[in-house]
Amino acid sequence: MEKQVPKVYIIEDNELLNDVFRQVIDASNSFKVAGTFLNAEDALELFKEDLPDIVLMDIELPKMNGIQCTKEIKKISPKTLIIMVTVFENSEMVFDALCAGATGYLTKSATSEKLLSALEEAINGGAPMSINIAKMVVQSFQKAPETILTGRETEVLTRLAKGSSYKSIALVLDISPNTIKYHIKNIYDKLQVHCKEDAINEASKRNLI
Repeated sequence: MEKQVPKVYIIEDNELLNDVFRQVIDASNSFKVAGTFLNAEDALELFKEDLPDIVLMDIELPKMNGIQCTKEIKKISPKTLIIMVTVFENSEMVFDALCAGATGYLTKSATSEKLLSALEEAINGGAPMSINIAKMVVQSFQKAPETILTGRETEVLTRLAKGSSYKSIALVLDISPNTIKYHIKNIYDKLQVHCKEDAINEASKRNLI
């Protein structure tokens, strides 16, 4: 029986780069491009029909961004591997994408060899990423083991500590600003504080963020 070649989706709004990725992958004998898309919405429409093994995902897409699309794909097919494509390898968005379920990432300046190597690494159970990003991921699991905050509350407070606004947090987490306010109220109650600065300081002292 002939070995099944892993299917790849390319979601990249830069048409030239999208085409380069397609050519490199199609020229290899190891992978097959099942679809190329310039936005997340079009890719999600066909996703259930094709169920690709790997998705090359641009982080910054026109409407729905790559992080949100990653979450949607993982709901449909948890086993699908997602490699983020980014300009800046150590951006917060890369870390957020990994937290959303991405396997690893690739910089847009990567060579053809690096692209195919990242696909091979992912399909073989690896996680293509830099040491710095790997450290960020490890550190995120080294929080206080018995935190009084829920995962979502920790996420909201961590983003606040990094300077994000309520509105931007709501957009990234795909929840309403009112839900953010609800989480903030719970955080204040649990930490027994009355303002954002005190909440951040208290959570930092307790190693909660």
